[in-house]
Formats: sequence, C-alpha cells, structure tokens
Amino acid sequence: MSILMRAPQECGSWFWDLDEVAAPGLNSALVTAARMSEVLVRLELLTPAELKYGWYVLDAGTTGITSSLELATSLGDPSLPERLLGSRPVAFPDAEIDDVRVVGAGKWIDEAGKLHQEQRLIDLSVSPAPTGLSAELSVHHDIWGWYDFSGRPHPEVYRHNAPRLAAALKELSGLLGVPPEPGEPTYFGSATAEGLAVPDAYEDGLGPDLTGRL
Repeated sequence: MSILMRAPQECGSWFWDLDEVAAPGLNSALVTAARMSEVLVRLELLTPAELKYGWYVLDAGTTGITSSLELATSLGDPSLPERLLGSRPVAFPDAEIDDVRVVGAGKWIDEAGKLHQEQRLIDLSVSPAPTGLSAELSVHHDIWGWYDFSGRPHPEVYRHNAPRLAAALKELSGLLGVPPEPGEPTYFGSATAEGLAVPDAYEDGLGPDLTGRL
C-alpha cells in the first residue's frame, strides 16, 4: 500500500483551548503555530509549505473569501502577520482573519517499513479569535487506526504510525500546557487522548467497511 485514501471527514481531531495560557490575536496564533509545527516537523508529520485563511467581518460573519500564502520564510518570521493582513480583500476593509490552516506534507510508514510522503497527512489550524486563542489538529487517513477503511486489520501499518501520532499529541500538550479535547466522533473514526479508538470487530474479525463514503 503506497497510495492513501483520504476521508472527507476527519478520522479524529484534537482541540486545545489556549485562552488561559496564550493571548488572542494573529501574532500569538502564528507564534503558536510555529511552535507546534516544530514538533510536527521533527516527527516528520508536517512540513509547513503554505497558509490558508478565511476572512470575517465582526457582527456580519464570514466573507466567503479564502486567501493563501506560500511560506517563503519560516512560521516564526516576525513579518508574517503583516504579510497575511496585507492580503485583506479590498471589498471588506474591516475584515479580520479567521482560522489559519498550516498546509504541507508529512511522512507515513507502510507495512514494510518504507517511508512515503503524503500531502496534508496532518491538518493543523490555529484560531486568533479575540474571544480566545485555540488550536486544532486532525487526521483523515486510515494509517492511524487498527483497521483500514475497508475494515481489514493492518497491524504493521498501525504499529509504524499510531505511536508517532500519540507522541505528537503528548508533546504538543506538554508544549501548550493544556491537554487536548478529543473532537466529536465522525463516520470515519473517533478520537481518544492518545490517538484513534479501535472500533468493535465483527465475528469475522473485520472492522466496519467505510469505503462507501470515500
């Protein structure tokens, strides 16, 4: 297996409420994203290449416009907030930046122990909302779970990858100073504090076949 199927919904997500440990605002959000990305880069789970971010107007809601910025410099570049704000849509001079998604590729390990690169292996976003800073990490592939999307166990793939996700969640929680809140279960999986929950097996030893919604 060298080609991964990506679920349209997350298989698991984790949310950090940083209201009590970090200031709100774009500068703080980008600093937080840079610190989190350092962990994910070291674990080869995400190498930031681009930022995507939407725009909203206070008391009016979203503008429906999404901007993107290629990362020619690091996430820690002090000029980055100004560059993001410089892309504000001219039709909405009062617009503010909504969630900032960090986009890039990561590496996963197949059953034979071979590394493969996959775009958006891990999704990371930070919210600079004035009501409080927050961050979220999510996964959309079956390599983190005991079963693949067709319901077949793939223990070697699981053993090669699931501990890496668990290590990332542990390190990120230590870095941020708060534990994550697992997101709501979806059709494709359910998050736990350390990774993905293992669904109950059927009598034939297989898990649920999820391919009908891929």
